[in-house]
Amino acid sequence: MLRPFMEKNIDEIKIAVVGAGSWGTTLANLLALKNYAVDLWVFERDVKDQIESRRENRVFLPGIQLSPNIRPTGDIARVVAGKDIVVVVVPSHCMRAVAQKMAPHLSPASIVVSASKGIENNSHLTMTGVLKDVLGHLEADGFTVLSGPSFAKEVARNLPTAVTVASRDLGVAALVQHVLATPYFRVYTHQDTIGVELGGSVKNVIAIAAGIIDGLALGLNTRAALITRGQTEIRRLGVKLGADPRTFTGLAGMGDLILTCTGDLSRNHMVGREIGAGRPLKEILSDMRMVAEGVRNAASVYHLSRRIGVEMPICHQVHHVLCGDTAPQDALFRLMTRDLKKELDEQ
Repeated sequence: MLRPFMEKNIDEIKIAVVGAGSWGTTLANLLALKNYAVDLWVFERDVKDQIESRRENRVFLPGIQLSPNIRPTGDIARVVAGKDIVVVVVPSHCMRAVAQKMAPHLSPASIVVSASKGIENNSHLTMTGVLKDVLGHLEADGFTVLSGPSFAKEVARNLPTAVTVASRDLGVAALVQHVLATPYFRVYTHQDTIGVELGGSVKNVIAIAAGIIDGLALGLNTRAALITRGQTEIRRLGVKLGADPRTFTGLAGMGDLILTCTGDLSRNHMVGREIGAGRPLKEILSDMRMVAEGVRNAASVYHLSRRIGVEMPICHQVHHVLCGDTAPQDALFRLMTRDLKKELDEQ
């Protein structure tokens, strides 16, 4: 569908970012530095005040000077009304409630970009699934997904990064691609929205497992095996749900998985590492203001995979560890002593 604003010059497009965590603030700043006037919805009053008075998000993105083109506010109606592109960057468990607040104010022609990674616990919907469920008045091809290996702090420092934006309509994906792309932020297009979303969601569960391995000091062999077999589980789930298996070899698949399982900036890996070192999950989470999506998504993946009959032993063991049903060492023993198989018979 050709939307009226798609005939504008690209620098005339009106943009909103919903969510001012580290990634939302980074994307807002990236766009603002391209001379877009960006309305940013901020949930936390202290964060809003910091951005207004100091041009810095000291809570979620400390040390990064923010563009004056960012206009922070707690008024979500003001942020999204009349916007051509709305980038949504909120924790997965908040997505439905935030979408309901946005719904009365969004134009049917708006393009909504989900930059959140997760699977809703009860419905087992991906984030675009939740958005489509709530924002049913929007055009069906207006929902897009942004994903890939992209730690916010590195993007905010202009370190070279490559991501992908997926939409069923490649014209919509291309528009978002050009809006976001910079010499340090390379954006590819894709049409496999479900594959891109599942890659970005399930990798957080695998990253917790990778962190547990590092916390237990089990070595690089173990971590490499974990990442590889975790990739098999993600692909297996994706194919069952209609994704293109090639997606999981790309940026939103293997790229994001490697980053999250090995990078020191990964919150999910950190949670796993602390569990492996013996700290209780409740204590770990109490020290965090930012969200480790894999903790909630482990339950979503566990129940979804059981419901549709997909074998995901690593994800299942992570779920049991997080629930307190299984000690990390016991989970590892169960994985290593499963029935022996041919590797390629499990595709």
